[in-house]
Amino acid sequence: MNYLSADQISKSYNDRWLFKNLTLGISAGEKFALVGENGTGKTTLLKILTGELAPDSGTVSVREGIRLGYLTQQPKAEGHFTIKDILFDDSNEVASAVMRYEACIHNSEASGEEMQAALEKMEELNAWEFDSKVNEITSRLGITDFDQKFSTLSGGQRKRVFMAKMLLQDPNILIMDEPTNHLDLDAIEWLENYLSGQNITLIMVTHDRYFLDNVANTIIELDNGKLYTYKGNYAYFLEKKSEREDILKAEVSKARNLLKKELEWMRRQPRARGTKAKYRIEAFHELKDKASQNLKKDRMELDIQKTRQGGKIIELYNVSKGYGDKKLVDDFSYIFKKKDRIGIVGSNGVGKSTFLDLLTGKTKPDSGEILPGQTTKLGYFTQEASELNPDHRVIEEVKAIAEFITLADGTQISASSFLDLFLFPPEKQYNIIGKLSGGEKKRLQLLKVLIRNPNFLVLDEPTNDFDIESLNVLEDFLDKFTGCLVLVSHDRYFMDHLVNQLFIFEGDGKIRVVNGNYSDYKLNKEGEEEVTETKKPVTEKIEIPAVEAKRKISFTEKKEHKLLEQEIERLEKEKAALIEKLSSGLETEELVNCSKRIKELTDTIDSKTLRWLELEEFG
Repeated sequence: MNYLSADQISKSYNDRWLFKNLTLGISAGEKFALVGENGTGKTTLLKILTGELAPDSGTVSVREGIRLGYLTQQPKAEGHFTIKDILFDDSNEVASAVMRYEACIHNSEASGEEMQAALEKMEELNAWEFDSKVNEITSRLGITDFDQKFSTLSGGQRKRVFMAKMLLQDPNILIMDEPTNHLDLDAIEWLENYLSGQNITLIMVTHDRYFLDNVANTIIELDNGKLYTYKGNYAYFLEKKSEREDILKAEVSKARNLLKKELEWMRRQPRARGTKAKYRIEAFHELKDKASQNLKKDRMELDIQKTRQGGKIIELYNVSKGYGDKKLVDDFSYIFKKKDRIGIVGSNGVGKSTFLDLLTGKTKPDSGEILPGQTTKLGYFTQEASELNPDHRVIEEVKAIAEFITLADGTQISASSFLDLFLFPPEKQYNIIGKLSGGEKKRLQLLKVLIRNPNFLVLDEPTNDFDIESLNVLEDFLDKFTGCLVLVSHDRYFMDHLVNQLFIFEGDGKIRVVNGNYSDYKLNKEGEEEVTETKKPVTEKIEIPAVEAKRKISFTEKKEHKLLEQEIERLEKEKAALIEKLSSGLETEELVNCSKRIKELTDTIDSKTLRWLELEEFG
């Protein structure tokens, strides 16, 4: 069943076509990942599909009764709104139905018609389990204080609130722009399971390659104003994209050679051409369009000279830091070694960014010592663009640091040439920083870090706002970087390929040092207790009361198990009969009593089912 169709849609900005005559259809259960370089129009395409933006030409149609949910990169709301106001506003049909139903139950003056309508809406939307869904989604996304004002939330918290709102609305199609940005790794893995494990229809823009592989079943690429579809994972996409580009290069090369011959023929023709030559003239113009295609790919280039590193790098002794009663770092010691490549893992709010601020000297510890080596030259890439002056022009920001930059081979180039390597051509170098896109600001931030030739890089969420192509370049550069690297990232693919040791932030200031990358850590995490047991002496193993862990079900419990099965079946029948009775036109008092009984039955069934499942495990 086709949920959404886009037919021959086109959009241009500033006399430049982003795309022309795109056609796309999304059917039930399809999960699309939309990929492409920054600036190709991915977010614009999503906005057109949701109706937020009108195309210059073409149409978008949504099947009748299909609800869309849209998560933007930077959600906005009135500052005085609370989280509760946003989660349960009038646009959430299920929440509104639950609130109307609750109001009718607690209002003795509610009419029979009102109660009947409220119950029918609850049935239509299957809203009986809404409370448990709210608890699961909000707890997984770290939303605890529903009365907190939107204006007090960080960018990441705002994103999570609007993601929860969208998931609670239970739309037929989810449209998501960079859903993993600002989520911690646990939340990303939960969202990944949630989206991949259900019959959800989805189109998303994401740079997270593991997330893309585990959720999407189709990749659609927006390239040079055209859409290309690949039924497979990211590795398959890269293979087929390379094949497509090779074929295109051969076709364009052939067209350019043929164009020279046809151009000579066109020049020889008199102005009043005969009708017999019209087809050849039309073919000439088609050939000219093909031969004129620009196949050059702008690619960010990272090439800097690294400062020599001495024997002492950075040493931490008994470092502690907290704010109020909250401990973020507690009595932590570590001596950095040459070529250390460390990833930092932990939930939001446990102190990861504070630790980076301590490491780079932006914050002082409450106790302990942090001793950097004399030759250690830090480069700190932060999540925020506060290091950039929004009123400066791009070239001014760079020249304020250096007029000339030394590359890895020792050659020097001008600030303007260095900007060109970071995809800031001369015509963009005089743009005001405040008007740059998110991706452009990130590139400029990275440039400012690297221009100082650091030998110790500290990167806090460097992958946000970069397209996958730019991430591949950054990853390749960091892979060859011979200095120390400390990395905080929610991109598991990025972490796995760059780090070989982890600092695990466990809360209350506790930091555990673990060897291996993130996938190694996840693989070993659940089996840690089993691994510990295998290392104990055999006598200790024998003393463990394993019988208790796998005890057999008793006769009494067997009887209880059977009775529970019968009781649950009886209660389900009673609940079904009451729901059917609701539509028979009852008086107000009977409706209220009937509704209360349905709620009691639902709670009882849930409780007895949990007990039945517990006994089932022993059986």
